[in-house]
Amino acid sequence: MSLSSHVEELKKKHLSLSQRVEEAQRTPSFSDAELVELKKQKLRLKEEITRLSTV
Repeated sequence: MSLSSHVEELKKKHLSLSQRVEEAQRTPSFSDAELVELKKQKLRLKEEITRLSTV
């Protein structure tokens, strides 16, 4: 897998997590702890994308 295709896959995962976070925020029964974990995963992906894009 090339670097650019890897970055694209990470971007797709980031977008998917963004959508899940938005959905979770609209769902009153969604656990705050789960929401925090989703946001952490999203941030880790964003950091990885940034790191790989600057190489």
